[in-house]
Amino acid sequence: AESGYQINTVAQRLRKQRSAEIGHILDSISPNPFFAGVALGSERAAAEYGCTVLFSNTHGDADLERTGVEALLQRRVEAILFTTVTDERNVELALSAGAVVVQVERVSDVATHAVTVDNYRGAFDATEHLLRLGHRRVACLGVDPDQRAAPGTAPHRRVVERERLSGYFDALRSYGVAGDEELVTLGPTYYDVLAARAAVRRWLQFPAARRPTAIFATCDIMAAGILQEAHVSRLRVPDDLSIVGFDDTFASHLTPPLTTVRQPMEELGRAAVRLAMTSRDGAAGLPQRERLTTQLIVRESTAPPAG
Repeated sequence: AESGYQINTVAQRLRKQRSAEIGHILDSISPNPFFAGVALGSERAAAEYGCTVLFSNTHGDADLERTGVEALLQRRVEAILFTTVTDERNVELALSAGAVVVQVERVSDVATHAVTVDNYRGAFDATEHLLRLGHRRVACLGVDPDQRAAPGTAPHRRVVERERLSGYFDALRSYGVAGDEELVTLGPTYYDVLAARAAVRRWLQFPAARRPTAIFATCDIMAAGILQEAHVSRLRVPDDLSIVGFDDTFASHLTPPLTTVRQPMEELGRAAVRLAMTSRDGAAGLPQRERLTTQLIVRESTAPPAG
């Protein structure tokens, strides 16, 4: 203290062959706050282990993802987290270099540690909530699980969509409600608000006996588009139309506050770091999997159907 000596952390890390850094490759922290929430969780958990996190956004570009992996490997990071993988060859690259790898949310066929969410249960709970209120014409607005996210990407990119769609249909069946394909609209992305509004306009043109009284949107961004179109169409939410979203990102800031399925975003990041640090210390052998649960948050956008 008297001499003003400062520890050279870089020299310490080189001596220990560790960088005290974790790499986190994200799809993109914008426009979906889900990724920012996971990033925040990983950063806070890493700090508890005395590590910092280096972030890289890929925007679904496999080349950008590879560049990010190579840059992180050059820094000898403790581990690399993927939220989410674009090209599984980049996961293999990280593994071949000896890095600890944890995949978050969407897991490829490459065997690594992973943290996922029970999206099926979340979608089931959301749909069941509407059915319990008395709705029987429940529409679903989501993303097509059979459409690739980008050229060259693997089918695992759509496992989340498959789970959410299955949860919706299974909830309908459990209440004896036949699924109506005309009440299901699936597009290529969660982020096209105009497409969400167009789907609502089409449904509103149905005869009254077939018009949906409730809509389950598999993302809060889509739900925001539904609310916009409801406002333009002079529909009262929830008196004329009930709406449920998914994620709990924008939900509490909308009007009315949105009933939605809360994703454990921050805990996903925290769990991924814990898995990475446990593996780094040699306490884990085979790839470990951790599955987190969702929570239905009931707010003011849902009510029994009018009449």
